[in-house]
Amino acid sequence: MRRKVAKKHRVLPDPIFGDVQVTIFVNSLMKDGKKSTAFKIFYSAIEKVTDKSGEDGLELFKKALVNVTPGVEVRSRRVGGATFQIPTPIRDSRKNSLAMNWLIGFARKRNEKSMSHRLAAEIIAASKEEGATFKKKEDTHRMAEANKAFAHFRF
Repeated sequence: MRRKVAKKHRVLPDPIFGDVQVTIFVNSLMKDGKKSTAFKIFYSAIEKVTDKSGEDGLELFKKALVNVTPGVEVRSRRVGGATFQIPTPIRDSRKNSLAMNWLIGFARKRNEKSMSHRLAAEIIAASKEEGATFKKKEDTHRMAEANKAFAHFRF
């Protein structure tokens, strides 16, 4: 039997934009506890986005996050002897964390010079509904659509 539900940690807004979502993104971007390095990477990526697109970098970042946020995902469930992929809706906190992790993961796999260049390019691509991150979201939705017949197995 479960005990208490874990308390949600309150995240402080970032120092430049004053946005909590930016801090959560930087916390995901951070490696080995190097938060100041992660903030430098993020802020320089936002500057590069602003220079390349001519629009506000933070607005483009938020648009990119909205574009790559999934609505449903498939989860495996054994029924009888078979395993079914069951489409399930995702709660908001998981939606955001999936979108951020996909954005960071696919930015790391790009071939630009530095992480800030990679992140900037991935943000611009996601805001235009292009790139690997957006493709991942589309694939997730397509898989859920294909397995819609098994939705009645949801618990």
